[in-house]
Amino acid sequence: MPGPPRRAGDGIAEGTGLARHADTALDGTAGDELPMLMEQVVRRENLLAAYARVMHNQGAAGVDGMTVQQLETFCVEHWTRIREELLSGTYEPRPVRRVEIPKPNGGKRMLGIPTVLDRLIQQALLQVLQPIFDPTFSDASFGFRPGRGTHDAVKRARDHIAAGHRWIVDMDLEKFFDRVNHDVLMARVSRRIKDKRVLKLIRRYLQAGSMVGGVVSPRAEGTPQGGPLSPLLSNILLDDLDKELERRGHRFVRYADDCNVYVRSRTAGERVLDSLEQYLTKRLRLKINREKSEVARPWNRKFLGYTFTTHRQPKLRVAPQSVKRLKDKLRTMFRSGRGRKLSRVCGEIGCVLRGWVAYYRLADVKVAFENLDQWLRRKIRCILWRQWKRWRTRMNELLRRGLDEKRAHQSATNGRGPWWNAGASHMNQAIPNQWLREQGLVSLLDEHRRLACSA
Repeated sequence: MPGPPRRAGDGIAEGTGLARHADTALDGTAGDELPMLMEQVVRRENLLAAYARVMHNQGAAGVDGMTVQQLETFCVEHWTRIREELLSGTYEPRPVRRVEIPKPNGGKRMLGIPTVLDRLIQQALLQVLQPIFDPTFSDASFGFRPGRGTHDAVKRARDHIAAGHRWIVDMDLEKFFDRVNHDVLMARVSRRIKDKRVLKLIRRYLQAGSMVGGVVSPRAEGTPQGGPLSPLLSNILLDDLDKELERRGHRFVRYADDCNVYVRSRTAGERVLDSLEQYLTKRLRLKINREKSEVARPWNRKFLGYTFTTHRQPKLRVAPQSVKRLKDKLRTMFRSGRGRKLSRVCGEIGCVLRGWVAYYRLADVKVAFENLDQWLRRKIRCILWRQWKRWRTRMNELLRRGLDEKRAHQSATNGRGPWWNAGASHMNQAIPNQWLREQGLVSLLDEHRRLACSA
């Protein structure tokens, strides 16, 4: 099988399958007349771009077990039939494969993994629908939109706080992706989409159901997370909330279902929270989770992994919860690294650390990076102390690394645990920071400075 295409169109059998049948997608359109929306979905350029995206994203197989590597062969054999079903409005999506992934707060998030073919069709739909809806979305919406991201949302939040809106209404929508009302959502989609075949296909994706243990469960509400189309559908639904907040003149930032409204007092915030709860219930059939929603100071809440200082011109810092999640992830990697070569362990965690710093490069307060660097060095020293095991091995290693005999013997036989010894002066002297850098240990603080200089 050929690998992923280098550009849209590469890697698909020349003159056959998807490439050949996609060429005929616009047959029947007269002159300069614009094709109907479904014809745009199945046109050659759109399908090949969708195929390239699906191959790039990879991902797990759906309920049919087909992998992304098998998609091209399948399309070569079956695309004529699938295309005709799409154009006639008779295509039936397969159920999604339901999986659970842990959430940072200890709960579980339900994901629905569509089949690879359905991912291709959803991606083709997305590429046609996104240019129609995105220009109409609010300027305060940042999630899953081209040219916008989490850093833009965090900067906008900081600007609102600096402007004197130093109270936030932090709203949490209860099980948003599981509670989306299909009729309410489709009513908003149909405001701008008139091709009934596209509307029917979107509704079928919403109602496709999920498979667990070989049993398909129908779905009467919700849009499963995991498909390419779900983020756009969530933005279409919540755009009504954005427009209502704009109509009321509020300052707010929304990233997917994470929405913060910035006000000048607690009283104003409580009033806004109550009124928005009524609006969401009546208009969008959504429910606010009162236990997780709160009117509070920005520095007492987190937003997209960041929080703020109390300065009049607030500074960004890494939220404590984000630091805890990183430590939990690294602890798992360190446990699997016991008994392995230290340079290899440092190389593996280095990829995680660089990605983490790249995301939190906006942080102005560097104490989190300094503390994590100290913690990481101590963890590595702790691994070494455990690897040395016997007191005589520990004494010999300390001697070899420059400690005198008396101090090496006292340190090796002190009876303290590995974590205590990892933070003691004898291990700091024997395993200096420079030696750890030579083994490949990434310094978060140095990496943050490097990114700040290159920005």
